[in-house]
Amino acid sequence: MEPALSQIIERVRAAVSDQQALRIQGGGSKSFLGRALRGELLDMRALQGIVDYEPSELVVTVRAGTPLAQLEQALAEKGQSLAFEPPHFASQGQQATVGGMVAAGLSGPARASVGAVRDYVLGIEIINGRAEQLRFGGQVMKNVAGYDVSRLMAGSWGSLGVITEVSLKVLPVAPAEATLRFDGISQADALQQLNRWGGQPLPLNASCWMQDQGRDTLYVRLRGATAAVEAACRSMGGTHLDQASTAADWAACREQQLPWFTQRAADHCLWRLSVPQTAPVLALPAGIAAPLVEWHGGLRWVQAPRNAGPALQALARSVGGDALLFRAEDADSISGAPLFDPQNAAVQRIHRQLQQAFDPAGIFNPGRAMGAACA
Repeated sequence: MEPALSQIIERVRAAVSDQQALRIQGGGSKSFLGRALRGELLDMRALQGIVDYEPSELVVTVRAGTPLAQLEQALAEKGQSLAFEPPHFASQGQQATVGGMVAAGLSGPARASVGAVRDYVLGIEIINGRAEQLRFGGQVMKNVAGYDVSRLMAGSWGSLGVITEVSLKVLPVAPAEATLRFDGISQADALQQLNRWGGQPLPLNASCWMQDQGRDTLYVRLRGATAAVEAACRSMGGTHLDQASTAADWAACREQQLPWFTQRAADHCLWRLSVPQTAPVLALPAGIAAPLVEWHGGLRWVQAPRNAGPALQALARSVGGDALLFRAEDADSISGAPLFDPQNAAVQRIHRQLQQAFDPAGIFNPGRAMGAACA
């Protein structure tokens, strides 16, 4: 056993013995999300490195403290990628790690078309709340034993155990990509059009509707075989944009660096509404501007004061979704909000049962709760 892993296990064993809470952290790039944590810091960054990478098998095994950027670079050199486009949210020296990526369970613009983080977790190694080293799943998609448990760790926010190693499915970079812009299309029309396109054999990969410089605009990204992308461009219409510039724009959307995100009013929070793709335009409270809509209608970002939370949560629930306070008024503060809808008693009960099974003493990330809404 390598020294870094051995030290982490000993830290967990001592914490269990002393009933000492542990605050698990990789690069700290997502510390703005959820309630502030308490406990002794357990820094995972010493546990780095790609353990095994078989490009021909489309699988990579990585230690949890490995910088996400390092993994993405290694994949890019082989013409492969993480299809779910995990956001980094790196800033002020904070660097996303692979373990943090899985624990947070956050996916980027392509989520609605290719799946979430959990859909790409083949196997995982954790240290549970009894200081036991456990491995679930494996390195192939058809490995059934423990497979669901390994996927369960995606979005658990460290509340079930310390992730030490993860095996991920990777995919080849698509041979062709194109972005189409549709000007002057209302949110309602954009949602209807996206639903129509979703029922057709089109290589839809990502979409984004927003009021861009005061004008309703829909952006659609296509990815796939060259012939399929070219045919879709001809049949869908719109304005075909330059790929060099749109690649940076989609990355900015993923990292919430578009002007729509960065120019948020000082007294407004950023709310994340996860709803069915078929949900209609939401009747937001008076005075709240139109949302930014991703995931073909399934993800709607709203800028609103903190006190608008109950109304937004009720609105999301009315269409079968939920609302999460994603960023507080002050970008440097912890929002203090839970990571899932506290009104859902059934979900809370499942979370408590899982935590009792994996971390009976509650030493891992106290104050956090599993963030299923963050997929």
